[in-house]
Amino acid sequence: MEINKQGIWGEIFAVRYMRDRGYDPVTINFRSRVGEIDIVARKDGFMCLVEVKTRGENAVSLPAEAVDDEKQRKLIAAAKIFSRAYPHFEQDRFDVCEVYLDNNLKPVKINYIENAFNG
Repeated sequence: MEINKQGIWGEIFAVRYMRDRGYDPVTINFRSRVGEIDIVARKDGFMCLVEVKTRGENAVSLPAEAVDDEKQRKLIAAAKIFSRAYPHFEQDRFDVCEVYLDNNLKPVKINYIENAFNG
């Protein structure tokens, strides 16, 4: 199995970015039988369920475009499992974090999209 270094670094930079903006990470890479949630974090009364998409700085398409209907269905299903496993009072919100890296795996740009889709 080949390790996706770009994706791993994207998640690391996304967590740093979120912490710097007041997000409190709860868990990273929550896995369930229906899918994975890259980052779960709290902020302002929301439980933010974040999909991280990482691309090279010269990507042809926007990373968020990869969060299609099928991916959204999997994230929503995984969020339901997370909510049952870890009950909370915050309202869920689905966000997408786009991370652009240069050839040396250094962040060039991060675009954080709140309420990227409805659950």
